[in-house]
Amino acid sequence: MTSTTSRTGRAVLAVAATAALAVGVSACSGSSSAKGGASSSATSSTTAAAHSSPTMADAPFGPGCSAVPKSGSGSFNGMATDPVATAASNNPALSTLVAAVKKAGLVDTLNSAQNITVFAPDNAAFAKIPKATLDKVLNDKAMLTKILTYHVVGKRLTPQDLAHGTYPTLEKQTLMTSGSGTSYTVNNTAHVVCGNVRTANANVEIIDTVLMPPSS
Repeated sequence: MTSTTSRTGRAVLAVAATAALAVGVSACSGSSSAKGGASSSATSSTTAAAHSSPTMADAPFGPGCSAVPKSGSGSFNGMATDPVATAASNNPALSTLVAAVKKAGLVDTLNSAQNITVFAPDNAAFAKIPKATLDKVLNDKAMLTKILTYHVVGKRLTPQDLAHGTYPTLEKQTLMTSGSGTSYTVNNTAHVVCGNVRTANANVEIIDTVLMPPSS
């Protein structure tokens, strides 16, 4: 009788111990899974945040950017959705350039081009040219076309590209860029006053001086 009772007691204890161990393993496994899930979620959130955060290479820069409208079709966001000639026409700081582009018949050429960079003289750049000289150029379509196409490079240039480079233009001659950070020059004469402005088909570097082709 005693022997039977003893065996029964040991069996009950064994079953209880097995059940307790199973519960413990299950609890540990659930805790580890929860921690792993939280860690994975945190990592995903960090990665997503890193990819969504703007970088210097993505943003327009320079003192002249303050003249760009904060909203509407002439703003940075508005310009980004239009091809370059259309985008420029919505920016009041580029009205003289736009008038020159229209006179030269280059609107469709610029709007249909893909992945270009336009060095866009602002109104102040054109104001540096004596009025008689500017009027003469504006009324000479061949000369105007030559000058304007000298401002166009056949690839999208990044700020890193502007640091030191020589690039062929649509006019078939080259221009040179140099600088660093947020300070860049073109042909050692024009300064980029608002750089890295995006349009649907081009990057725009707004400059403070009209560039002249070397042979002009």
